[in-house]
Amino acid sequence: MYLSTNIKFLRKRKNFSQEEMAIALESKRSVLNSYENNIASPPIEMAMRISDYFRISLDTLLRIDLSNLPESKVGELERGLEDYIKGKYLRIIATTTNRNNIDNIEMVSEKARAGYAAGYADSKFISELPQFNLPFLDNRKKYRSFQLSGDSMLPIKDKTYVTCEYVDDWTNMKDGECYVVLTKEDGIVFKRVYNEIAKSKKLVMVSNNPVYKPYEVQIEEVMEIWKYVMDHSKTLD
Repeated sequence: MYLSTNIKFLRKRKNFSQEEMAIALESKRSVLNSYENNIASPPIEMAMRISDYFRISLDTLLRIDLSNLPESKVGELERGLEDYIKGKYLRIIATTTNRNNIDNIEMVSEKARAGYAAGYADSKFISELPQFNLPFLDNRKKYRSFQLSGDSMLPIKDKTYVTCEYVDDWTNMKDGECYVVLTKEDGIVFKRVYNEIAKSKKLVMVSNNPVYKPYEVQIEEVMEIWKYVMDHSKTLD
């Protein structure tokens, strides 16, 4: 485990003395010194406090020698990218509820797609979208419906609405499943997704229609992810 060396490494990157960091953690310099020199292990409450202080997961602090990582990777961790990917602290989802205080399913039509890219976190914008409920879905989860455009995901047709479940922790995305991904560059995209976050901080986007070639999206470009649950279309002529 690398907790002791990681504490020292991260403290020095912040240019903090042991005394300054101990005060921030509501502890003593001698106690922090014992952690850094692996004389004593912090109790779980203190370990969690250290994790929150650096905004790096406890699992990462324990398992990975941060001093051996490239500067860019350490910088990502310090900027909170890991927390962003896992849905901690930084992402807030705007939503609406019905009179029973149950989340509505908001409908993002093709006309609203461009506005959604800018207003997805704006409660006023979201409240103005059409809303409905499906009582057979789990009311403990958040759903939203998006109208698709184009033929890249046949047999799901152009103009079909897909209802999707909000994905909080992106690291749990399963390869080959279908997701609506909101990106800074392309807006709303519906694809089969292959999760390469752990390896290269990327998602690989694949269409059902082989005419469209797969492409990669940097995870920093992603704003929201929704997992496909069902679609609503007029199938029979």
